[in-house]
Amino acid sequence: MPLTKQYASTRSFSIFDPLMKRKQLLSSEHLELTLNRLCQQLIENHGDFSDTVIIGLQPRGIYLARRLHKKIASLLKNPNIHLGELDSTFYRDDFRKRNPVAANSINMDFIIEDKNVVLVDDVLYTGRTIRAGLDAMLDFGRPRKVELLVLIDRRYSRHLPIQPDYVGKHVDTIVSQNVKAEWKETDGNDRVWLIMND
Repeated sequence: MPLTKQYASTRSFSIFDPLMKRKQLLSSEHLELTLNRLCQQLIENHGDFSDTVIIGLQPRGIYLARRLHKKIASLLKNPNIHLGELDSTFYRDDFRKRNPVAANSINMDFIIEDKNVVLVDDVLYTGRTIRAGLDAMLDFGRPRKVELLVLIDRRYSRHLPIQPDYVGKHVDTIVSQNVKAEWKETDGNDRVWLIMND
């Protein structure tokens, strides 16, 4: 029996593109539903966000953080929720082993002393970026509590004992695969892909 148009769209995350060697994990519709769910979970745990800030990790976590911030501010009718953007390039444990890279911008016009922090990144893989982000974050104060939110959790790939508190989707991957989140702001579409490398 052929799929109806409506049903097919809800199953679009399973689309495989053999030419590009990639599989769609989340369609635009599924990504929107996922973001709405994450926002509801955050509001349930953090109330009016009077004591909570959102910090996105450069380079790709900032787009997720901005989208979550916009949705939560709209739902709570509170435009004053703090949103920061943090770069952890110089805090990475492999910084001196990598080719020279330019640091990304930092946008943190508040301190996090005694605040609840929701640290946001798009994909959690080895955990090293998150560890570096935690170190960089401490330059802005000592938070009361830190929670980690990721859109995609690549399970079974961790180098460090770091686990997320909020997850959009769990994905089982191998080393030769990559996960890429696309955003309207930079890529023209909201989608998440699993990319198969040779």
